[in-house]
Amino acid sequence: MAPTWPAPSPDHLLRRALTVNDTQKVTLGVIGAYIVAIALLWNLPYVRYVLWPFKMLVIAFHEFGHAITCVLTGGRVKSISLDPREGGVTHMQGGRSAFTLPAGYLGSSLIGALLTFCGFNIVASKVASIVVGVCFLLTLWWGRKDWLTILTVLLAVGLMVGCWFIAHAEALRYVVLFIGVMSSLYSVWDICDDLILRKVNSSDASVFAKRYGGSSQCWGIMWSIISLLFMVAGIIAGIAAFPQSAEEQKTDSGNFIPTMF
Repeated sequence: MAPTWPAPSPDHLLRRALTVNDTQKVTLGVIGAYIVAIALLWNLPYVRYVLWPFKMLVIAFHEFGHAITCVLTGGRVKSISLDPREGGVTHMQGGRSAFTLPAGYLGSSLIGALLTFCGFNIVASKVASIVVGVCFLLTLWWGRKDWLTILTVLLAVGLMVGCWFIAHAEALRYVVLFIGVMSSLYSVWDICDDLILRKVNSSDASVFAKRYGGSSQCWGIMWSIISLLFMVAGIIAGIAAFPQSAEEQKTDSGNFIPTMF
């Protein structure tokens, strides 16, 4: 009679799923380096402008969050525009403000977490770049009268397309990972900077507080915590979902919409 083995417990499966291999250790190290680099570049004079294109990209995510939520709640998007001074605005008609107001911060954080998750794997990064490209097309449609929105979207699309042709899109993985980390961190920093540190009155949270009660600082802290939880969840999910080694990822990538380089 063949021996019987006890079924693995859920805790055992969770521990096994979250075992970090060498490739994932490299990815976690890259995430840590991105966090440090972004924190340093954010406020250093002159060199902080290195991040400016990516800040504008994340702001586009922020405005897309407002816009898509407006559409999903029955509203209509009139236009999207980005400001060179690192701002943006979405002109909407209708929709449910209880959802559209926090959707900018939380939407960009969720996008950041999903991109961070996909950044653990080359094929997932390819899929993510396609989805982001579709989102950019919508943003481009809504912002077609604003030159900065058009330029930001075209440069971002060009960067991702170019990375598809570098080592079977291995470079794309690190770009997707960087944009994901940047989007997650920008949401947290923007909330803290505008609502907690400088107490800006014309923020999404201040409007939310006026309509639904509470203070803008309170809502800002809550949204910051949720944004951080999104990022942590994206990292944990990436570790659990993508245990492939670097060589296995390259092989898989070569079989999924392959490129010649």
